[in-house]
Amino acid sequence: MFKKMLASVGIGSAKVDTRIFNAAVIPGDTLEGEVHITGGDVAQDISDIYLKLATEYEREVDDSTIHEECIMVDYRLLERLTVQPKQEIVVPFALELPYEIPLTIGRTPVYIRTGLDIKTAINPRDRDVLEVKPHPLMQRVFVAVERLGFHLHRVDCEYTHSFGGSYPFVQEFEFKPSGEYRNYLDELEIIFRLHPGELEVLLEIDKRARGFAGWLNEAFDLDDRYARFYLTESDLDEVDVEAMIDDIIRSHIH
Repeated sequence: MFKKMLASVGIGSAKVDTRIFNAAVIPGDTLEGEVHITGGDVAQDISDIYLKLATEYEREVDDSTIHEECIMVDYRLLERLTVQPKQEIVVPFALELPYEIPLTIGRTPVYIRTGLDIKTAINPRDRDVLEVKPHPLMQRVFVAVERLGFHLHRVDCEYTHSFGGSYPFVQEFEFKPSGEYRNYLDELEIIFRLHPGELEVLLEIDKRARGFAGWLNEAFDLDDRYARFYLTESDLDEVDVEAMIDDIIRSHIH
């Protein structure tokens, strides 16, 4: 009875440990691993074992910036399991990652939260950080932009209710010009929308204000220009992405 009382407050209770086989992933990958459950000092009934794939984004509320968590995938592994004292249970999993998962560049975190729901006890939890690398189509765009003389300045996940995606945020990549475009542009912002076999690229070309007319355009937010193009997997060998982006930028600054 004393051990049961201790387990109810987390002492001598069951423990959970998630072991991920491929912690470095790209959007659309399958995350594989195992959840290891180790029984405590007494038998305990587990009503639910879950994995939550989560990230965080910024949101402006009352002139201040707050960070909110977004659960991108809520995955139930097992239900109604009894773990005996000191028993070890291994539950394998394969979790398909969303194509809209953000890249872990800059301050953007992506992690797996694992939990056990145990009645009349403190629920054990585990958290594992993932490294999300660019999809090959995204990487082609990054390389092209860098060759054009831009350097990555900032990456943010920001709240939006009008983008039309599955989640309430978008990830923005802000590039600063350091080559020939530094006299024409303040920045180049890129948003990716990845789909199976296709990447949609949204560009915001922010022109540098010049003189009084330029100041007026900037003041009324008229200096921003937008463009969009698509890349498919077959384009990796056939399309000169650098030349494509260069043409788009030149068409907007002249």
